[in-house]
Amino acid sequence: MPTAMATANLSVSPSAKPHQALARTWRPRDFQSLVGQEHVVRALSHALDTGRLHHAYLFTGTRGVGKTTVSRILARALNCETGVSSRPCGQCGACVAIEQGRFPDYVEMDAASNRGVEEMAQLLEQVVYSPVSGRYKVYMIDEVHMLSGHAFNAMLKTLEEPPAHVVFILATTDPRKVPVTVLSRCLQFNLKNLPPVLIARHLATVLEAESVPFEPGALAQIGRAAAGSMRDALSLLDQAIAHGGGRIEESAVREMLGVVDRRDLERLLEALVAGDGRALVMLADDMLSGNAPFERALLDFAALLQRIALAQVGAITADDDDGALALGWAPRVDALELQVWYQIAIHGARDLPLAPDAHAGFSMVLLRLLAFRPESEGGAAPQPALARPAAPMVAAPIAAAPMARPTAAPSLASSSASQVPAVPPVPTRPAFPAPESAPTASPAIATAPAVLVPAAAATTAFDGDWTSLAAAVTAGLQGRAGLVGQFMQQSELLGFDAATDTFSLRVPVRPLAEPALIGKVRERLAHHFGRPMKVAVDVGTVRGTTVAAVRNREQAQANAQAHANIEGDAFVQTLLTSFDGTILPESIQPLRPTGEPTP
Repeated sequence: MPTAMATANLSVSPSAKPHQALARTWRPRDFQSLVGQEHVVRALSHALDTGRLHHAYLFTGTRGVGKTTVSRILARALNCETGVSSRPCGQCGACVAIEQGRFPDYVEMDAASNRGVEEMAQLLEQVVYSPVSGRYKVYMIDEVHMLSGHAFNAMLKTLEEPPAHVVFILATTDPRKVPVTVLSRCLQFNLKNLPPVLIARHLATVLEAESVPFEPGALAQIGRAAAGSMRDALSLLDQAIAHGGGRIEESAVREMLGVVDRRDLERLLEALVAGDGRALVMLADDMLSGNAPFERALLDFAALLQRIALAQVGAITADDDDGALALGWAPRVDALELQVWYQIAIHGARDLPLAPDAHAGFSMVLLRLLAFRPESEGGAAPQPALARPAAPMVAAPIAAAPMARPTAAPSLASSSASQVPAVPPVPTRPAFPAPESAPTASPAIATAPAVLVPAAAATTAFDGDWTSLAAAVTAGLQGRAGLVGQFMQQSELLGFDAATDTFSLRVPVRPLAEPALIGKVRERLAHHFGRPMKVAVDVGTVRGTTVAAVRNREQAQANAQAHANIEGDAFVQTLLTSFDGTILPESIQPLRPTGEPTP
């Protein structure tokens, strides 16, 4: 009786099968079921169907994108008993044997553990023999970049001219380490990383077939965590099923992966847009209570900002990963602020280990995001730095402003003082006026009044001198011009409609015509004229006078005068003659008035 009882306890139901990992169960068996590598499938399918086969293939790509899978499908396509085609039957003896790893004419070798010349010589000795049961002998060498230099040299001749019944398939995650002599003998296919949306969609198909309930948000998290690898995604899916007790829930997957709740990132954005420092500190405390990974939170926040930046330029749609979320935030976040936040986030994640503790470092990064917000025109709460002790000055045209000369700095100072005795000096560089000879397209430049007037007292009517207006607006930005300053300096006036207060302008490059930037230019012009202004922008070759052109011309004139002064100086000539010296042209710089910044 004890013996019978022991036998009963050890019996196993004939229908019970050991669980197989999803990455193995769902490995594609043909080209049609391969996910996300259409460019490779298309090329190999055409080659197989038309009989234009190569003797050596090189598959490159990161781990888990399908290099070994493609090689096995190719081996089945070459040896299927129904004939060579892009659609192996999967049922014949050759197809089943290759899938089960027992086909004598399909050899997979791991170069990481068989990297020596002896192993390679042993493999090449078998190449000359005809296939045992198949049509082709297929040799698949994985991680081929791990072979030694002597092993590569040993295979070169055979790789270039193998027997007609041999096909080599090489796979590597680092093609840069493969000698060019090997690369030139192979057809190379680069398998791409899979986007998170495509991974999540395939995981949903797998779970539906496996009858496992799931939440779409959980699959999106797994898709991002897989970093482009379908094998990693299926392995994480196996882990998530075990972690969730047969269910895939977003909260459980977030806990398993140690990722940040997307709602926390949205709270972070809300607080930043509102300028609410207290809300940021409370968010950091809440995340500490939830045991959130702070470094991961900063990196995820940077990733979200990147998606919002793409949405602002129209590079994503609502169908993309987190596309709807990014599109919703795109009009609410200033483009300049977004760039500053992105830099602070990635640098804060890098420096987090240097903080006294992770929570303190994370809190300081959040406050830094708030403290370093760039000043924006027309914002709800202007920064203290916007307060100015005096109104900025609009510069006169060049005809009324003497150029700085290296040998006449004292007279320049006295001349400036006599011209504007009632106006205190301004520490900023004055705007560059129109040149002495202006293009005929803008005749008002030559007749512009040669006086300095405060910006606050500027006339509300536009006199047609866009160059002086652009210079005045640029000078008024006080060192924080950014893209607005670039727009004003590089734009050309095409026309002005006084009835509608519309400027028609041309800029040389497309980034200066972005809608967000044009909106800021309108704000600056409205601030200058005291009423709403309209701006129409065209992109093309700028031929008229711009602030940048005037600045370049003035700089060239100053440099030429400085060179002439140095070369004509008697003392300098004495030094050159006495010491057999030469003048380095690039070392000559014109002197500037005290307090004027170097451009």
